[in-house]
Order: sequence, then structure tokens, then C-alpha cells
Amino acid sequence: MMLSKPGLTIQLVQMALINIKRLSPEEEFPDLSLHNNHMAKILTLNLYKKLRDRTTPSGFTLDDVIQTGVDNPGHPFIMTVGCVAGDEESYEVFKELFDPVIEDRHGGYKPTDKHKTDLNAANLKGGDLDSNYVLSSRVRTGRSVRSFCLPPHCSRGERRAVEKLAVEALGSLSGDLKGKYYALKNMTDQEQQQLIDDHFLFDKPVSPLLLASGMGRDWPDGRGIWHNENKTFLVWVNEEDHLRVISMQKGGNMREVFTRFCTGLTKIESLFKNKGHEFMWSEHLGYILTCPSNLGTGLRAGVHIKIPCLSKNEKFGEILKRLRLQKRGTGGVDTAAVGGVFDISNADRLGFSEVELVQMLVDGVKLITEMEKHLEKGQSIDDLMPAQK
Repeated sequence: MMLSKPGLTIQLVQMALINIKRLSPEEEFPDLSLHNNHMAKILTLNLYKKLRDRTTPSGFTLDDVIQTGVDNPGHPFIMTVGCVAGDEESYEVFKELFDPVIEDRHGGYKPTDKHKTDLNAANLKGGDLDSNYVLSSRVRTGRSVRSFCLPPHCSRGERRAVEKLAVEALGSLSGDLKGKYYALKNMTDQEQQQLIDDHFLFDKPVSPLLLASGMGRDWPDGRGIWHNENKTFLVWVNEEDHLRVISMQKGGNMREVFTRFCTGLTKIESLFKNKGHEFMWSEHLGYILTCPSNLGTGLRAGVHIKIPCLSKNEKFGEILKRLRLQKRGTGGVDTAAVGGVFDISNADRLGFSEVELVQMLVDGVKLITEMEKHLEKGQSIDDLMPAQK
């Protein structure tokens, strides 16, 4: 049915908006009784009342922040974060929620604490791991470009602008870092799948955590991958963060991987600054990214390591915990290990420098390798048990 007066349509919309605003916080507060995430632990009705009418300058609201945690109750044994930032200001506007979530997720990191950064690879001690056990090594992090909204909240235009900046900056890299950008929308399905199988490319978002937060909008518009000719230095554009920077190679030479990582990342930041754009960073939170779990360094240093003996030992989980390391299958977080091969990486992101986190991994993997060798010979590893780092 057509309305005869256009003004009546506007009036009806305005009345609807007024009615929505009149709903009480009690009526709008989400049911979090079955949820297992950091947001659900922190968010109370009183806190919801306090924050729900706030918005960031770009219009991100409390309900936008918590939607992914509301839609995804989590797993009884896996504590997810349950909230995301839509822009740099989110962490300040909604600090009464984010601060305790960050403290809970990052081992007591307080609102008064200051983060430290160290991208000088020369400060790493050792780093050449036993390639008879370590099959591959990688270091990755994320970066957000200041003045643009983050992926859960950015517009199509902002996403395309970030892509354009990235392509121009990365195109200026030279030497071993010289490479090429590949836009997802121009790839064939076969090309995409090959890069995914090679662990070079992010997959189309199917995770409810990503979809509920709004990161899959307009897929694949504005997304792509850049890599150097040797495929040892990669940059993902507009996946979970504006940029994901990755250094990787076969074998156990973590020093070489980390050196390339630091060199490339420093050059990329300089190139962005030359174009009038800097990365989001604060003295308290370090490098600011979409998910609170990645604040600080955003760094994940990992190896694929073959440890069939140690992985079956009852003390394996405790060893990793004491070394501040974590494990997953080589296909990702929710995959099982195959043939005793695990993806071992640092558990921390915030409160430690990049060098400190890579050093933890290097030292831990050396010990894990030594334990595996002992178990291969039928020897005890009791004397090798580490103290809690």
C-alpha cells in the first residue's frame, strides 16, 4: 500500500525511534547466564545502564561492542573475549568494560600499566632452533591505521582507502621484501584455495565470532594479500585488522624470521607515515587492534614442531603453562594435531616487548626439543621441568 503523504512516512519512523529509546535498560540487557567469555563476566546490569547511551565519535555503541559475545556464548573450557572495538576511541569511551576485560585476559594488566615495545632483532639471544624437530617458523602481528574505523565498524569507502594506502606503501618495498599485491576479488577460486592450503591467505570468514562482530561485511571487497617473491614476508589487508604482517619460512631459524619481521614492519610503518598516516598506538595499550586479546604487541611467534613423545606425556600441558606457551593443531585453533606435530606459540601479547615474547618462545622450544630427545631414549624429563616464567 502506498502512503499518500511522504511526510507521514518520516513521522512514523520518528515515532518508532522514540519508542525504541523508551525501552528500559532492564528490557534491553542481554541474557548472559549461559555465557563463558570475559565480557559476560564483567558486564552487569548497572554497567550496562551506565554505558549503553554512549557512542564513540564514529557512532560505535556498547551493543556493537558486545554483540559478538552475546551471539556466541563460548565453550565451557575455552574462555573467549566476547567484545571488539570499532575504532580507536572505543577503548576509552567504554573503558569501564574494556579495562577489566583486558586485566582479566592479560594476566592482571592494570589500567595504570604501560606497555613496552622492542623491535630490535639484535636483542634476541639465540634463535636457531633444531630443524630436525622444528618444521617451520613464523612471527605475525597486526596494525591499525589511525583515523579509520576498525573492521567491525568501517565503511566500504574506509576499507577501500586502507587497501589503497597499503598497496601504495607495500609497492615501495625493495630488495628481499619486494613483492606484489593480489586483491581477493580478482582471484579465481582455485588461486584462493591454493594460497589458503599453503597457509598464506586468510579464508572467507565463517567463524560466528567474526561474522557477529561485522568483519565479514561486503566480502571480498577491499581485501587482499601482498607477499614478497620468496613468500617469506606477507601482509593481509582488511581481514580481522587493517593489516596483518607475517614473516615465515621452513625450518627453525627463528632469528632470521624475526629479523625480517622487524625490518619489514619498521619499513612499512615509515612508508605509512610518509603518506601522512600513522598506526594506532598508546602508551598504555601499545598497538591498538580490533580484539582486546591482541593489544600490546599483537605478536604471535610460533613454530610447527614434531614432538610425538612429549605431546603424549601427562606433564605436557603443565610444561607449556610454565613456559607461558600455548598449543594448537597446525590447521588452526580448533584443529587437532596430526602425527605429533603441534603449533606452539607465545601465550602473551600485552605487557611484554616483541623481543621478550620471541625470546620466551625460543627458550621454550629449545627446552621442549631437549625433552623430546630424552623421551625418545626412554629417559626421564623430571630434572628438565621448568620453573614458572
